[in-house]
Amino acid sequence: MLVSAKEMLNKAREGKYAVGQFNINNLEWTKAILLTAQENNSPVILGVSEGAGKYMCGYKTVVGMVKGMLEELNITVPVALHLDHGSFEGAKKCIEAGFSSVMFDGSHYPIEENIAKTKELVATCNNLGLSLEAEVGSIGGEEDGVIGAGECADPDECKQIADLGVTMLAAGIGNIHGKYPENWAGLSFETLEAVKAKVGDMPLVLHGGTGIPEDMIKKAISLGVAKINVNTECQLSFQAATRKYIEEGKDQQGKGFDPRKLLAPGFEAIKATVKEKMELFGSINKA
Repeated sequence: MLVSAKEMLNKAREGKYAVGQFNINNLEWTKAILLTAQENNSPVILGVSEGAGKYMCGYKTVVGMVKGMLEELNITVPVALHLDHGSFEGAKKCIEAGFSSVMFDGSHYPIEENIAKTKELVATCNNLGLSLEAEVGSIGGEEDGVIGAGECADPDECKQIADLGVTMLAAGIGNIHGKYPENWAGLSFETLEAVKAKVGDMPLVLHGGTGIPEDMIKKAISLGVAKINVNTECQLSFQAATRKYIEEGKDQQGKGFDPRKLLAPGFEAIKATVKEKMELFGSINKA
């Protein structure tokens, strides 16, 4: 059964660890992440961007696949299915389709409009028992065509959004999606501390978890980050394992062309990456 992310994130914040959000792109991704969570007794959040939702034939297909897997794989750890960087319309569609959590990214709107739209979604999510993530200060890099420069959020604006009753808040602290450039200045812990001071106990979300040094991740968790998003890193490990399999000519040996064999090394690579992240975030055995 899918659950809201609220309880798992409050527990994480109190226990000074973070729950990973791992974005899914297809069946292999979803299965790899769910099995790894179960094997390591860790709560998990499956993230779906609007682009990935479209790629997987729509949100109803995603909900059907995930719910089917929870049952067929006997998954007993808490699992939230979460829309990542959703538009206002996208969030409504995911709520209708049966997601247990949504993110409304209104960071590109003027703050008044971000507040008005977030407020409306807070009411809907509260009625249905879903968790809601909001964003202030756009996260840098590119994700599904959304490009941001890695701004630092205004702590006062963070408080305005937090006060609306959202479950969790993504505040830009110089983090970016994708690979970090050589000249990246690092996370702004000053901003994070200022945001934390304004929003109190609200679980904070760190986007762009790929490539942030481990000590920075640990420090961010100590300062109230309870959810960390990982996407690019799983894609890179899947790609590297698949490339190796083909370069070694294994797809031309026996039935090596069978997609179940062809995709197996990449599947195992995703599992290894997810486990590594769960260890780093401290969520193992926290289910």
